[in-house]
Amino acid sequence: MRIGELARRAGVTVKAVRYYESLGLLRAGRSANGYRDFDEVHLALVREVHLLGSLGIPADETRPFLDCILTGNSRGDDCSESLETYRATLATLDDRIRDLAARRDRIATLLSAADERSTPRCEFSTTIV
Repeated sequence: MRIGELARRAGVTVKAVRYYESLGLLRAGRSANGYRDFDEVHLALVREVHLLGSLGIPADETRPFLDCILTGNSRGDDCSESLETYRATLATLDDRIRDLAARRDRIATLLSAADERSTPRCEFSTTIV
């Protein structure tokens, strides 16, 4: 299949497919007229990269999943190397969640303190001078 059909069937843009190619995640054959020629395996790879991207795993970190598919597994996370990527991604997300929770707590504290003051210290005027 040609690149446009691959992109359409995988639910990505042609630009995304070209980007995956530039990272070395896909290697398309070429037809006699020089067009890229993709098959069902390429479709599975593009879908996997797209799915992982939707989970926050950058395309350049999907190699273990793709290698797992290329070795004949039906899913990219059937291999232990892929699970390590999941673990690393979870650790990163946990760090972000802790950071956001700390920021939220700080803002809530500041808001509470501001609410407890008897009167606001400034009034805004809507009059344009």
